[in-house]
Amino acid sequence: SDIQPSKFDANVVFASFDNILRDDFTPYVYKSADKGRTWMSIAGNLPKNGTVHSIQQDFVNPDLLFAGTEFGCFFTVDGGKAWVQLKSGIPTIPVRDIAIQKRENDLVVATFGRGFYILDDYTPLRTFKKEILEKEAYLFPVKDALMFPQTRGGGQSGSMTYVAKNPEFGAVFTYFMKEKLAPKTMKATREEKENELFKKGEKIPMPTPAELRAEENEIPSYITYTISDAKGNVIRTIRKTPASGIQRFVWDMRRQSTRSVEAGEKFDPLADNGSGLQVAPGKYKVSISMTIGDQTSLLAGPEEFTCKVIGSTSFPIKDRAALADLYQKITELSTTVGGTENYAEGLYKRALNIEQALAALPVPNIELSKKAKDIVTQLDVILNQKFNRKSNVPSEEENPPSPVTLNSRLGTMSSSLWAATSEPTQTQMGAYNILNEEFPPVYQQIKKLGETDIPALENELNKIGAPLTPGRLPILNK
Repeated sequence: SDIQPSKFDANVVFASFDNILRDDFTPYVYKSADKGRTWMSIAGNLPKNGTVHSIQQDFVNPDLLFAGTEFGCFFTVDGGKAWVQLKSGIPTIPVRDIAIQKRENDLVVATFGRGFYILDDYTPLRTFKKEILEKEAYLFPVKDALMFPQTRGGGQSGSMTYVAKNPEFGAVFTYFMKEKLAPKTMKATREEKENELFKKGEKIPMPTPAELRAEENEIPSYITYTISDAKGNVIRTIRKTPASGIQRFVWDMRRQSTRSVEAGEKFDPLADNGSGLQVAPGKYKVSISMTIGDQTSLLAGPEEFTCKVIGSTSFPIKDRAALADLYQKITELSTTVGGTENYAEGLYKRALNIEQALAALPVPNIELSKKAKDIVTQLDVILNQKFNRKSNVPSEEENPPSPVTLNSRLGTMSSSLWAATSEPTQTQMGAYNILNEEFPPVYQQIKKLGETDIPALENELNKIGAPLTPGRLPILNK
């Protein structure tokens, strides 16, 4: 069914045979070390009913072989003594042909159903050894991560455009984790015991409300990928649910996001706040740790790898370190502006509640109502004139007389930097400098309203016995 001359020794040749038409589904895979005069079987532990259709040899490790069978694709790292099935994403269908893309070290298989499947960068299989399976976890060497602008072309081609799924963009981490390394949750443990008691016909104890609540509040174990730069500074941490076997994870080569965070009904350590700006090219390290309860332990790593730019840029960057520092400052300013706006929105709702509570008094308090109205007006101006514009008249293009808002300058400064491969433009730097001048006074005004004016007004409401408002602690009178 297939023949594969060795890529290392002119005397060695591999061959597979198909006897399926005689109802013989035995996997026949043979190796000859004397140019075909004598042969020995290397079928090893291949499934007994899995006819072999194709065979391929790696071009670096002579003992790494791939076999396409009637029910999927297998590989061996010891010349055929033991075979392992490739399962992730490959269905159990006949694999008729196998090819290797040498430049990227990709394994390409063609199936009976006319489908092609590609295993991107199979190099971890070259170093795979039995000893790895005895470790709790193992992090394979990391291939250089290529940095380039991502585009979506073909928008004007109509129905002629064909778009296939690309590999995930970023640094690819391949690791092995032993099965059942993560402990079961309290709920899973209890249900397992209950099933055993049920099978034995024994009495099943009823969990107490406290036990059920403890199960509900339990935080399951999780693994953490920690990426640090050449100086040892942690720039990104990502948490995932543990999974056994050989797994892969892709980091998009971006810093930790500094966006505002809002929790759900329960703390979730796996919640991802998204990505920040792209990192600079250079050396990085990745490690994997496991957290069980309050204890965190290192599983594998650190493993060093390189993020490098490919292709040429129209405007080369002179000092990438200085640019990375500038991007960090821009990120911090962007985070502060966005967070301050969210804070002001909360204050606005708080001030409206105060104004409404004063209106509910049987006897109006004119002085406090006037103060509340003044705070609501200040915050309305800040939110709908300083940060944003409710009206489109005049348009943003008609400047003057239309004022440029803080968010407009922020958008000019940060949006195009997300995928930039060159230094900031003069327009972007101008927006950054103006924002540094215009934003601090607004920030101080909001800070005074939130830390002084509104708390003082709420204190007055407590004194006069005004109706309660959200976030205001009532006075306890004994």
